Formats: sequence, structure tokens, C-alpha cells
Amino acid sequence: MTELPARRLLLVHAHPDDESINNGVTMARYAAEGARVTLVTCTLGERGEVIPPGLAHLSGPALGGHRRGELAEAMRALGVADARLLGGPGRYADSGMMGLPDNDDAGCLWQADVDEAAGLLLDVIREVRPQVLVTYDPDGGYGHPDHIQAHRIAMRAVELADEAGCPVAKVYWNRVPRGVAEDAFARLREELPALPFDRAADVRDVPGVVDDGRITTVIRGEGTPHAAAKAAAMRAHATQITVAGPYFVLSNDLAQPILTTEYYELVRGGRTGGRDGAARESDLFEGIAADAGTGPAPDGGRPGGPGGPAPDGGPGTPSPRGAAS
Repeated sequence: MTELPARRLLLVHAHPDDESINNGVTMARYAAEGARVTLVTCTLGERGEVIPPGLAHLSGPALGGHRRGELAEAMRALGVADARLLGGPGRYADSGMMGLPDNDDAGCLWQADVDEAAGLLLDVIREVRPQVLVTYDPDGGYGHPDHIQAHRIAMRAVELADEAGCPVAKVYWNRVPRGVAEDAFARLREELPALPFDRAADVRDVPGVVDDGRITTVIRGEGTPHAAAKAAAMRAHATQITVAGPYFVLSNDLAQPILTTEYYELVRGGRTGGRDGAARESDLFEGIAADAGTGPAPDGGRPGGPGGPAPDGGPGTPSPRGAAS
């Protein structure tokens, strides 16, 4: 039996880099505060487009292996020690963008049996006993099949955890308030001539944008080391992201602001703030008793085993199963 830390946060993402863009400040904050932060990434992003010309030769499993190394570097920047791949490396391949033939690959996440994949995530929940889980909304933020499927898997795993007697107290979806996004893009357009980027994205390009009133929880990073940690983690994903000051581009070469305050919508658990004019939460663990679930957890987590962290913390090599993006 192993003793659990007082606070335990689980994040479920589709590809390496999603965690840093969406939750870098949050992960760095809670890791620095001594919480157990566990990241589960569902694919290695083998079908992602590569930005640096010197790495343009990477594709399929080779790109997946490289991105696993980038993910390990990003986790070091955020101070997170527990990063896993759902079912182990290569279990689920990147599905590509919605509507492409890649979606039909039998080994891709889009084709995965949700109950089976949720069962793999349940194994992680049983081991780490998170009080809080963070993932995407039902649209996956912007309609990518892997993001949609990651949402389905995470929410189904929460249901299974209830049945298994290890409930997750609070579930949040990643969000960006429309007003914040509009202000950030207005500043970006003013500063664009001085940036190494030619064009700016639009608010419509940002995943998870909702009306401001939907936001229940705000994790602030301005003026803290967590903002710099987020930027460093994003830079670690060099095949996918180029960072310049407070801005970045993906492979579409459209500049976006790095949001050093991160926003959430609480969809499960007691609400202590947000919505209907109430004060928003400033802590994902708000309302959770400090000693909730801190007793010993059953041994049986398999670090280094299927889905567990690599024994040496290194990038490892993906299974040759799916030539993913």
C-alpha cells in the first residue's frame, strides 16, 4: 500500500502539446505546490504536421517517438513527474483531422472502443485516485476526432470510477472566455508588425471559447514562475509550436496569444463560485476536504508498465503499430 498525497489532479489529453497549451500554468502550479499531477495522453500525435524544416523528414512512428521525447522535456519544464500514454505507447494512433481517410484506420483513437479505452483510464484512476479530472468539452474544443474521443473516454472513465468505488469528486472542461480571447487578439494585432509572424489567427481558431458567464474557475499565472514554465513547456514541443515572447504559432503559421491565465468550466462536483454572477473559484480543489482520500492506495500501479511512466523518464520508442500523424 502506498500513501497518497493530499491533492491529486488527472488531466486527459489527445496529443503531446495539448497539455502545455491548455493547462501549462495549472500543471506547473499544482506540481510546485506538492500535488500529484498525472497526465494521460491518448496518442503520440503521429499525424501532426512538422514545423522545423530540419525535422520535416519525421512522420508516423518516428514522429511519434520524437514527440514522446518532446513531451518528456515539457513535463520537466512543468515539474510534472507522472506522464503516461493511454494503454502504453502505440496503443492508439493519431486519427488525423476530421473527415480525412486517416479517421478510418482501425488502430486510431477515433476507432477505439470507448468502454475499452475508458477501462484503461480507470486503471490509472484506481492507482492515483484523483479528486479532480480535467479534459475537453464534448466537441473536443474544436472538433478534432482525437479530442472528441479523449472527452468521451475521460467522461466514461469517471462513470466507471463511480461504479468501482473510486469516484472523482470534480470534473472540469478546458475553456477560454470570449471576452478574454477578444482582448488578447486585439493586443496581438497591434503588436503583430514587431513579431516574426506574418498573420494572426482569429478568436474562432481558439479551442473551447465560450461566453464569459460559463467560466467557473480561473487559475492565474501572471507574475508567477508558472507562466514561464508554460512557455518553456510549449517551446519543448518544437515540432508543433514556435514561441515568440507571449505569442506562438502552430503549423498553420497563424499567431495566437499564450494565455497565462487558464479557465475552466466545472461540470461535476459542488460549485463554490462562477456562473450567475458568483465569485469564480481560484483553485481546482476548492471545496474538497484536505484529507479526502488520502489514505493508502492499493498497490498495483505499474510504473513503467502499460500506460505507466517510462522507468528512466525518457522518451522511449513507440510501438510500430499505426503510422500516425
